[in-house]
Amino acid sequence: MDIDKKKLIAYIKRLSEPKVLVVGDMALDEMIYGDAERISREAPVLILQHTHTKLILGGASNAAHNIATLNDGKVSVCGVCGNDYQAGQLFEAFELANIDCSRLIKDKTRKTTTKTRISGSITTSITQQVVRVDRQTNAPISAETEEKLIGRIEKMIPNFDAVVISDYHIGTLTQNVIDKTIEFANKYNKIIVVDAQKNLENYKNITSMTPNLPDTQKSVGFFINNENDLKRAGNKLLEKTNAKSILITCGADGMFVTEPNQKYTKIPVFNKSEVFDVTGAGDTVTAVYTLALATGADSVYAALIGNIAASIVVKQFGCATTTINELLDAVENIL
Repeated sequence: MDIDKKKLIAYIKRLSEPKVLVVGDMALDEMIYGDAERISREAPVLILQHTHTKLILGGASNAAHNIATLNDGKVSVCGVCGNDYQAGQLFEAFELANIDCSRLIKDKTRKTTTKTRISGSITTSITQQVVRVDRQTNAPISAETEEKLIGRIEKMIPNFDAVVISDYHIGTLTQNVIDKTIEFANKYNKIIVVDAQKNLENYKNITSMTPNLPDTQKSVGFFINNENDLKRAGNKLLEKTNAKSILITCGADGMFVTEPNQKYTKIPVFNKSEVFDVTGAGDTVTAVYTLALATGADSVYAALIGNIAASIVVKQFGCATTTINELLDAVENIL
């Protein structure tokens, strides 16, 4: 595909301008590190001497973090957490990332979604994950919390340029919350981008969505083996959602944008040989894609910028973010 480099750079430089609201399943990744000391006498398990703990924003929180590093913190989150110790850690992580979390709802009946990964240095050169502990409430939020959440979303949306709906299917996004969020956003002509893993047909009248290949296959009901299959899948999702475009992320095969009137664009991956960790890359794509759309970029150029951002964060371990300067440097190296 032909890429107008000046146009691409102009959009990237404007990524700091839009204000974005992220609605969805907020989560915290707690990374605990230690050095392997010996095998325990109590059970055949490693004893680790704790070295440090790192708190990383995950789930919908990671999408917000990616936006915050690009738009100087012009991002707010709206969702639900517990009223527990982990909620305090989540709020602290949001504040350190310059993300407004003041409208987050604390629900004492729920756990704050937290994924604790314990990793140990087995040798001087290898750090290996030993175990992961998940804390979360999978049941949908209560009717009372749902009503409170919808009320907050309605008040917040007019103050933003775009809305990201990030669904990790942990109970925050009931169908009523989804429908009302989209309704309010359309009322004020806001960009609406959905990042969901299943039930893609539940999101109607949106600007775009960013499903990966496996989730797309589940939604459309057939395997995607070639470009014709991608076209069929994109068309089916457009029909199901009435979106203005569909961005399918295809991992090592890049991205595929489908727009109405059988308009298709295949975007190649930019650093296939330098992938270290794909954790959170989907959140990065959604975040950057949304910001680019909010600057006025079309779906293809927005996807290009999202693809470049993903090529940067997959070189890093865990959920990572990027900056405008890194994106501009990457453009110079790629094009």
